[in-house]
Amino acid sequence: MSQPIEKTEVQNLGDMPAEEFRRHGHELIDWIADYFQHIEDLPVLAQVEPGDLKAQLPATPPARGESMEAILADIDRLIVPALTHWSHPSFFAYFATSTSAPGIFGELLSAAFDVKSMLWRTSPASTELEEVTLDWLRQMLGLDAGMSGFIYDTASVSSKHAIAAAREGVELRIREEGMSGRKDLPLLRVYASDQAHSSIDKGIITLGLGQKSLRKIPVDNQFRMNAKALAEAIDEDKRNGIIPFCIVATVGTTSTSSIDPVRELVEIGEQHVMWLHVDAAYGGSAAIVPEMRYVLDGCERADSVVLNPHKWLFTPFDCSVLYCRHLDLLRRAFSLVPEYLRTPEQEKVRSGSDYGVQLGRRFRALKLWMIIRYFGHEGLVARIREHCRLAQMFASWVNESPDWELMAPTPFALVCFRAIHADKQANLDELNEAIMHGANATGKAFLSHTKLNDKLTLRLSIGNIRTTKRHVKQVWDILNEQLRQHTS
Repeated sequence: MSQPIEKTEVQNLGDMPAEEFRRHGHELIDWIADYFQHIEDLPVLAQVEPGDLKAQLPATPPARGESMEAILADIDRLIVPALTHWSHPSFFAYFATSTSAPGIFGELLSAAFDVKSMLWRTSPASTELEEVTLDWLRQMLGLDAGMSGFIYDTASVSSKHAIAAAREGVELRIREEGMSGRKDLPLLRVYASDQAHSSIDKGIITLGLGQKSLRKIPVDNQFRMNAKALAEAIDEDKRNGIIPFCIVATVGTTSTSSIDPVRELVEIGEQHVMWLHVDAAYGGSAAIVPEMRYVLDGCERADSVVLNPHKWLFTPFDCSVLYCRHLDLLRRAFSLVPEYLRTPEQEKVRSGSDYGVQLGRRFRALKLWMIIRYFGHEGLVARIREHCRLAQMFASWVNESPDWELMAPTPFALVCFRAIHADKQANLDELNEAIMHGANATGKAFLSHTKLNDKLTLRLSIGNIRTTKRHVKQVWDILNEQLRQHTS
């Protein structure tokens, strides 16, 4: 049985006093500036064991408030050593991302405003700024005006909403009658390549369609969805009484950043009156670069497109944008307005809660708006262009070396490669895994891996706003040193 909290004299029932807030606020901004200035002194990958941090933290909450000085001291003493530093310029794992100063300021203001953007009335600024900011981004991407955007947290959620809208368009009264216990409802089918992100599987599970509803289509030798195989799969399913209703194309797959042939897939989708959703969570941002606008070719006929500014537009996590051509279906899938949320202007304005699972929504547009304004279209283009240049440079080093080989094309800023060895009997999977772990253990770089054609493959992703040629050269030297150590 827990002990009752003692009644004590509380001097201040309000918030932190303004002067104290101001003082600690200045200290925190200085701390963050120093963190970025000296981040290269820290190991990229957290050098701790499971449970280390937990063991150093009290098992019970403090009964009385503690000073901010003590709390901030523990940030340095406990939290920072247990961080994997995603903003480190030598973070090359997964999809390398980074925040930026204007984005941090946007998050700070958003936290201060603490709005719940569910109705226009609850935050006119959030609602209208989101519309304007996403229209700016739409123009930068070269998407047509028929696409309207909404901000969700991640691409997993954005894609799930797109599939839900696609399902609503099947006109089988699923919103009203559900899917369980219905003998009149045949299997509904979604198609994606076998390289599609696992969030598509999870979205289908969450929507009650079940994994049986997802059909994985094989890819070609460049890891792109095979359009012919897709067409054959749809024809086969229709002959078997299955209803094909959604195709998910990917622009920038997770393992290799390959680009599905969207234009070919559009043709197939239109032939069968199916929804085409484009998962461009990673690669879509590159379309702001004029010479890379081709990556979204075919999206002028897609029904929905998702991209993540928190991946490659230097926006603090989280911020995912879903562009949709059929807002009526998206709204029909999710709109539910109880009496206590009715407002006089609701038929004249757009309320975010009508277009998704969430009621309250964060003011995410603010940070993206500040980033676009601070860097400008040209500044953002220059940074993405430089990341692609650095990736091509690294790929050329791999290509020119007898000790390494490229495992996939490099259309963006992700390089897939592995070490090779003169001894044909050598276990290259074990060798490459040892090289990766050895490089990560140095604390000077962090890489991840995948499997391509059943071969363990290293991935080097460039996307951090602070990454330069020096950092890319350093990781190349580290990898070659690890290769020498493991083959000598």
